[in-house]
Amino acid sequence: MALTATRRIGWDEYLQLPLTYYEIIDGEVNALPTPLFKHQKIVSELMIRLGGQIHRDAKGYLVPAPYDVVIRRAPLRTRQPDLLFLSHERAEQIPDLQNQPRIEVAPELVIEVLSPSDTASEWLEKLRDYHQIGVQEVWAVDPQSASVEVLRWSAAGWQSVGVFTGDQPIRSEVLGETSITPATLFE
Repeated sequence: MALTATRRIGWDEYLQLPLTYYEIIDGEVNALPTPLFKHQKIVSELMIRLGGQIHRDAKGYLVPAPYDVVIRRAPLRTRQPDLLFLSHERAEQIPDLQNQPRIEVAPELVIEVLSPSDTASEWLEKLRDYHQIGVQEVWAVDPQSASVEVLRWSAAGWQSVGVFTGDQPIRSEVLGETSITPATLFE
């Protein structure tokens, strides 16, 4: 089945789609642009460093894109965060997780590496989607400012836990203090 940005699809058609880099917003398939090398290098560094820490501490799983997170079935809406974290406890809620091509439960943490083409309204829409399904924490990794902002959901909305730069270890309320510093991501 070919992907187009102008044709609306439903749940059954979605289940037949090939696993590629796209998001579905209210039934419209939106192909995502191919990330730049810089973007992928940052994702790789996070995967190696943060993934290693998560594995060492036996906290759960760090999963890279492309991997669909279903926001809702109708109108169909999915996201593909650059990285998502699922604790062992949350993962146990998903039958046969190892063979699932998507998840319909909220990861505790999502990490998005911002691109110059991202607009403020697109970013706010992603944050609304992540809140809707119950994501607890979002990291906004900004290559332009060489910073990582950690956002935590509260009754008052998304609140900044902190903006981390240079050699400051990134502090996560989901994972605790990490050994990851922005300097190591943006070298």
